[in-house]
Amino acid sequence: MGRDIRAVLFDLDGTLLDTLSDIASAMNAALAAHGLPTHPVDAYRLMVGSGADVLVRRALASGGEDARPHPADDLVGSLLDRMKQEYAANTVSRTRPYPGIPKLIGELAELGLPLAVLSNKPDELVKPIVAAFFADDTFSVIRGLRDGFPRKPDPAGACAIASELGVKPRECVYLGDSDVDMQTARNAGMIAIGAGWGFRGRAELVRAGAARVIDDPGELTPLIRGGFHAEGADSGRTD
Repeated sequence: MGRDIRAVLFDLDGTLLDTLSDIASAMNAALAAHGLPTHPVDAYRLMVGSGADVLVRRALASGGEDARPHPADDLVGSLLDRMKQEYAANTVSRTRPYPGIPKLIGELAELGLPLAVLSNKPDELVKPIVAAFFADDTFSVIRGLRDGFPRKPDPAGACAIASELGVKPRECVYLGDSDVDMQTARNAGMIAIGAGWGFRGRAELVRAGAARVIDDPGELTPLIRGGFHAEGADSGRTD
């Protein structure tokens, strides 16, 4: 038995946009300013996705800095401030939409589906980044990490978006590239679709319970047009 899909939610980093180089550049600049080891761009694939403060802690741990004499919270706070400054100054220098994303957005718009973005990136950064690549009326709701809502994989943000769109969570597809995204979708009772082109890869998405992993954005529209049929599509909450 398939579901009628009435809305599509997207993760941002690694799903709609390839932001990795700009994130890595900002984090490396912050680390270098503190005399700490920097990392190759690809190393950041496993560090992003859970918010900027977690990114900082993962970058420190990857550099073997867990035993430094600095007070951990002070160091993390200082690095986080510097990273945000660097990133705000160069948010879209090398960031680009993934191939096939603009076409997918157009196809979903033709179907009359409201679209939304839900990211763990700070809310004040999400909206200008989205605006740099998509028309103002592309997404009905755009949300980053903000006060009053816990970060993904808590389902509160996703469920709030569904309510704002006037649909039930079970009528929504959530497309993302990480285990956090799949857990968010499942916790909310949404259909968890893995973006195999993103930062983390197919294996992580399957382990996290994706109802389906797609390797090209063009694979999503036929699934929605046909009504979604996949093992695991009805797992999670149903309210």
